Amino acid sequence: MRDLNYGLKQLVNHRKAGSFGTRAARGHILQQAANTLHDLGYRKLKPTGLKPKHVEALVEHWQAQSLSAGTIKNRMVHIRWWADQVGKASVIARSNDHYGIDRRVYVSGEDKSRQLDEDRLAKVTDHHTRMSLRLQQAFGLRREEAIKFSPSYADRGDKIVLKASWTKGGKPREIPVRHPAQRRLLDEVRQFAGRGSLIPANKNYRQQMRTYERNTQKAGLDKNHGLRHAYAQTRYEELTGQPCPARGGPSRAALTPEEHRRDQLAREEISRELGHERIAILSIYCG
Repeated sequence: MRDLNYGLKQLVNHRKAGSFGTRAARGHILQQAANTLHDLGYRKLKPTGLKPKHVEALVEHWQAQSLSAGTIKNRMVHIRWWADQVGKASVIARSNDHYGIDRRVYVSGEDKSRQLDEDRLAKVTDHHTRMSLRLQQAFGLRREEAIKFSPSYADRGDKIVLKASWTKGGKPREIPVRHPAQRRLLDEVRQFAGRGSLIPANKNYRQQMRTYERNTQKAGLDKNHGLRHAYAQTRYEELTGQPCPARGGPSRAALTPEEHRRDQLAREEISRELGHERIAILSIYCG
């Protein structure tokens, strides 16, 4: 293994901050960056040798590949983490504008929501994965949250509580149990998992994630972020009394002052339930 690849792997393994999913993504992106730098001619580089020219070379390469601004910004988060860990934070410009990375637009007129197709769900042979998928739909959970879900901890009757170790960014949160179908699902999950989680006793998270990926891909259910979109849009209509713009509802500019107030409060609540810090991101889900 090349010096940079090995050094970055050790760096990620020894710094345990963030959820497993975040660390896995960080490791993947940094290994990819190390390979790119090697291909661009930067040989025998070590993590502590990071310089502005290396960052600029990576960004230029990504832009040449026509990657979206969002993808490049996500990668820059991990490059900044690398720089910070080796005491080289100053080699990266504070603003992505410095590199000509377009600002991400958090507005979408496209409805990206999806529901679980029952016929496809029936093709999922792993029962733990099937339960995770149903939780994703019912509560708008991320994949990692649904896989690590332990009903004996999370189920508090009128709400579910997600542990920091399950969530993106390591921030615990609560989601209300609003209707009988959610309650029945939680009872079913509790009966199935007992005091355990939706990771079988003979597997760890990484192994169950692979099982989840194989099962969902075979069943045609591998693009499940749309379940979070559907959750957000349903909650918006519940909280405001009308469909969100992505489902044909009125634009924010067309709202009356009272409707605008309800819109703002709804977006704040849904943002908390989805585990997002910035309300602007809700425009991707709800328009």
